Amino acid sequence: MDTAPRTLSTDQEAWLDAIVYDDNGLVPGIAQDATTDKVIMFAFLNRESLRETLRTGNATYWSRSRNRLWRKGEESGHVQRVREIRLDCDGDVVLLRVEQVGGIACHTGRERCFYRRLETEGGAHWVETDPVLKDPESIYK
Repeated sequence: MDTAPRTLSTDQEAWLDAIVYDDNGLVPGIAQDATTDKVIMFAFLNRESLRETLRTGNATYWSRSRNRLWRKGEESGHVQRVREIRLDCDGDVVLLRVEQVGGIACHTGRERCFYRRLETEGGAHWVETDPVLKDPESIYK
């Protein structure tokens, strides 16, 4: 995907109408590393965040906790440069294939948010599989 900023006219936004949003105007978004194919993150998107993502070439999500646009990396510097945007067969999940700048997607300082795996031997329990690459205290203010 060309990351040069661009301006969209109203008639160029038909792609946004093809997406099935929930009652809150949100659609699940999966961030996948474009090089390794690892799923690194999940967040919600809305029309505004998708428009901003396309315009800037960097992933922008909708933060439910902040109730505002969340430009990935706005505090940490760990932006996601979008290489490709895909829509699933039902039109209700967006896949962002990204270059994760700095190699850290998770606020815990890990490469990806999905760093816990369910183990069933000896009873079901979660095991942390990915190391902390950078102390979150040094990433966020």
